[in-house]
Amino acid sequence: MKKHSAENERMKRRYFSYLKEARRQSEATIDAVAKALARFEEHTKYRDFKAFHYQQAVAFKSHLASQIGARSGEKLSKATLYATLANLKRFFQWLSGQSGYKSRFHYTDADYFNLSEKDVRVATARRGQKVPTLEQVQHVLSQMPFGTDIELRNRALLAFTLLTGARDSAVASMKLKHVDLEANCVIQDAREVKTKFSKTFTTYFFPVGDAPRVIFEDWVRYLRDQLLWGGDDPLFPSTLVKVGESRQFEAAGLKRANWRDASPIRKVFKEAFERGGLQYFNPHSFRHLLVRQGQTLCKTPEDFKAWSQNLGHEGVLTTFYSYGEVQEDRQADIFKQFKEPAACSSLQLFDVDELANALMKKMSLQKTA
Repeated sequence: MKKHSAENERMKRRYFSYLKEARRQSEATIDAVAKALARFEEHTKYRDFKAFHYQQAVAFKSHLASQIGARSGEKLSKATLYATLANLKRFFQWLSGQSGYKSRFHYTDADYFNLSEKDVRVATARRGQKVPTLEQVQHVLSQMPFGTDIELRNRALLAFTLLTGARDSAVASMKLKHVDLEANCVIQDAREVKTKFSKTFTTYFFPVGDAPRVIFEDWVRYLRDQLLWGGDDPLFPSTLVKVGESRQFEAAGLKRANWRDASPIRKVFKEAFERGGLQYFNPHSFRHLLVRQGQTLCKTPEDFKAWSQNLGHEGVLTTFYSYGEVQEDRQADIFKQFKEPAACSSLQLFDVDELANALMKKMSLQKTA
């Protein structure tokens, strides 16, 4: 049975290069495209892309909707269908403009990969993000052991994520030199730190209590003063694995190298919350936690702008749109307050109006730019 098409492979390589070099897409995005194309080719028995017909798109949609997920044991979610088909649509739209393919099919033939409007709404619906409270994270930190190098690192890792809201990919790639304890900040330098969209910015420690800061500061001093590590050494080193007395591979301390990806960080978080007797909250949920802290603590538009900027957002609207969802219990409290308008102070009303005006002005400037 045919397992690949040489011509298809050539065009896929060209497309991947286009995504990386021209569209500036990440490796993760390109991997998702490759997976979508592999699924489609397997369904068409690796027919040449020049033989593409809109009926293939229709048939593949039906086939994909009936597939069972390997992990869940259930049919693929609407979100998975949407992402897979969107990647295929963009590929065939690009392919329709390439030499040798222009006369084979039309640009609009790729539209047959579209899901129904109903399915798109289901796939793209925003769902409530699971977010821990500050008290829950502080509890988890208090329950984490710190008797070994690995345990010290894991506890400091959780504390640092709370202090900075840094993304797990950035945390995994940071070095000691990026930390400035005197200035109470960490420099997320995109030349070495894997930040989103390769942005370079400075994050000052968020006001989340003394305990997380002390834990992290002790860790940095331990690396510098006890282990005598320098600026180019990892802030959170990977685990050194050796063959132990039982002739099995086991953890044997710290390795003087960064993690290759963020998977070990998520594992640390999962184990920490389980130890604390709580449900698992992933590292990214800490960013949502910090935004909600900002909504409570910030009193002026300038305050919230600084808070937003500290998370690496170029605009306040990004913080509102992506992280500013009001929790259901808080939503209920707000509506209870509407019954007692006199309880709102003039200062609070002024701050809300000022913030709204600032946002309107910002949106107006963006439209005229």
